[in-house]
Amino acid sequence: MKIIIIGASGTIGKHVVKALENNNEIIKIGSKSGDFQVDISNPESIKELFEQTGPFDALISTTGDAHFGPLTSMTDADFRVGLNSKLMGQVNLVLIGQQYINPKGSFTLTSGSLAADPVVYGASVSAINGALDSFVNAAAIELENGVRINAVGPGVVEESPAYFPYFPGHIPVSMHRVAQAYVKSVLGAQTGQAYKVV
Repeated sequence: MKIIIIGASGTIGKHVVKALENNNEIIKIGSKSGDFQVDISNPESIKELFEQTGPFDALISTTGDAHFGPLTSMTDADFRVGLNSKLMGQVNLVLIGQQYINPKGSFTLTSGSLAADPVVYGASVSAINGALDSFVNAAAIELENGVRINAVGPGVVEESPAYFPYFPGHIPVSMHRVAQAYVKSVLGAQTGQAYKVV
């Protein structure tokens, strides 16, 4: 299976690569590293990426920036960081990628637990995660040729200790459990799901 992993060298991405690299062709994508580079906030960059990679069987996105900070000082520009990157960047991977994905392929996007379990300073991230989950749920009924789509929504992960103070009472999620949710999405048969890993 030819699998494109965007954010392949990141905190989550490197574990997803490890979980899927046996018996699959992994195309590692980053903003500055990997087999190819992409700026997911730029649709032209996404199209150029797919022209370079050619047809594929699965795409996993573990990337996307979003603003984390107090609502009282949040600005329109702050909020739009996540809209342009984590939301529209991943949506455009699907909108453009549907022209390149093989029949019965799959898309797996990354949302997050804050969609339904908010924390202080996370209003922008919560909104974007919720939008991604809703997009996946709706896109699943329209994608053609048996193509599936799911989202993985991790809680705070064990390799991001800088965020622990913002998640009081949350038990950090193991990277193994997070990576296996992506495996489930790619190798399983479900579609339109938002897998919460908390």
